[in-house]
Amino acid sequence: MTSFDSGQRAAGSGQRAAGSGQRAAGSGQRAAGSRQQAAGSRQQGPEACVLFAVRSAGALHRLLDVLPVFDGDDRVVSRFTLVPGSDFDVDALAALDRSGARFVTWDDARSGAHDLVLTASPKGAIRVLPGPHVLLPHGAGFNKALPDEGSPHLPSGLDPHYLLVDGRPWAALHALAHGDQLDRLAAHCPPAAARATVVGDPTLDRVLASFPHRDDYRAALGTGERRLVVLTSTWGRESLLARRPELPAALARVLPHDTYQLALVLHPNEHSRLGSYDLTRHLAPALRAGMVLAGPHEEWAALLIACDAVVTDHGSTALYAAALGRPVVGAYDGGNELIPGSPMAALLERAPRLKAPAGLEEALRAASAQEIRKCADAAFDLPGESLPRLRDELYRLLDLRPRAVPVRPRPLPPPTRPAMPHGPAAYAVRTGVTGRRVTVERFPADTPLPTHYLAAESPHAGPRETQSAAVLWRRSRPAPGTPHTSRWTAGGWTARMLDELPYCGTAAAILTPERCLLRHRAAGTFRVRVEPHRTDGRVLRADPAAVVSAVHSWLGTQPEPMLPVTLVCDVGPFSVRAVVSPAEDCDLVHEL
Repeated sequence: MTSFDSGQRAAGSGQRAAGSGQRAAGSGQRAAGSRQQAAGSRQQGPEACVLFAVRSAGALHRLLDVLPVFDGDDRVVSRFTLVPGSDFDVDALAALDRSGARFVTWDDARSGAHDLVLTASPKGAIRVLPGPHVLLPHGAGFNKALPDEGSPHLPSGLDPHYLLVDGRPWAALHALAHGDQLDRLAAHCPPAAARATVVGDPTLDRVLASFPHRDDYRAALGTGERRLVVLTSTWGRESLLARRPELPAALARVLPHDTYQLALVLHPNEHSRLGSYDLTRHLAPALRAGMVLAGPHEEWAALLIACDAVVTDHGSTALYAAALGRPVVGAYDGGNELIPGSPMAALLERAPRLKAPAGLEEALRAASAQEIRKCADAAFDLPGESLPRLRDELYRLLDLRPRAVPVRPRPLPPPTRPAMPHGPAAYAVRTGVTGRRVTVERFPADTPLPTHYLAAESPHAGPRETQSAAVLWRRSRPAPGTPHTSRWTAGGWTARMLDELPYCGTAAAILTPERCLLRHRAAGTFRVRVEPHRTDGRVLRADPAAVVSAVHSWLGTQPEPMLPVTLVCDVGPFSVRAVVSPAEDCDLVHEL
């Protein structure tokens, strides 16, 4: 850990003395009740008011990762305020409301007294808030500079334009994630470096502490044994989504659905800029093809833990993936925003480049051979130590002794389930039959790749896909809780579909994850029992709809199948056995 030298500690002591005098001068105000307006009533026992000053949803999320430093301490009361002036503050109030934090207006925050003001952005009018200020890490390292803001070629976290007022630093503490950041700050803004110290990265520590929940995150996403590839895009004109807007949908169209799962992590500023309605509308082709869109707060980190590889631009999200040892592929270098020599620049220099969607598998193989943790090591110091170290620094500024309780990150919650947990409503299917072994590959219906036929899910597929599908399937649903019901049986529905749809060769009802009723137009009606794949103490299940396509293709090669028969179905990264036998009455009368 980089410490204050004696001169720095003297400066900090002067700051603390000034802060103590400010608190003493404000005691009459507190007695009069003005502190009650800004921070809640002092009569209830709190000794310190900590104000979290938020400019955007992204900055808020960073501050929320720091909150555990005050866990178990009823002497500290926390309040949040929205700093005006950001183009991306739209979602910050909604995020604050979801967090359950207490909010104070900007006018009350300016007129109140605070023992500490915490922020994750040096921009805006933060400096006018009374009380000692702490500037916390925002993102992994200082990797990009915006040409239209501040000093040329400098990120805001190193820029005297944002860090100084009349040549003096406005922050009592500048908390950094790595010693190299301290060196860079000393080179560009020595007065601010005199009040800086290295504490590590609270967001990284939360990610590392949540890693044991990886199976839970993958289960929530419905990933199974598929390879989860996460696209990450920063915000602005030089972001991946701005420069290659077609990439998410193009990748989704060429990746085999049972082998890969695709997800997109966007910078919170993009969520704020577009709003969820326009964002999902812009991404509709990729979302229909099965892509998962991460939420802007905690879901991005859970997806990084769950994923198997990352495709990125110059945004710092990829450095968190590198810290986890995930392979990283570059898709855009950030143009003139990327700062040469930064950790992210070093990572993109080592990462293979994705030039076209068809080259993803080759790029992933090349990325898997790269050791990129060193790039993350250049951005993060003191892994696992940030919250204890930051607590010591904050309580020093508060003139309080920390409570004797452990401080640890809060585990990330599982991602919310995708809107379409089973994937697209229709697939273009490619199969290969060799004796009793069938290989199945399924792609979104609009894939440019050559395939054999269309398979669609009722009732979710559109009319055109339903009418042209060679295979139509339907999943059994739980019984409704209403007293009056009308439901198809599996036998009735499959027969009806073949009667109504002349191009449909197979109609199948998926009764359970391991049992289907399949009606083939020429061969008859069958039970299909799907045996899970068992390996190394784990049970792996393929999508029964993929197995239905395998049986359909096999029946097409068997004018008079001899039953029962066991097929080996290669679906994605593993094989399952499908036992095909004559349909039984319990299958035919099963209610859908």
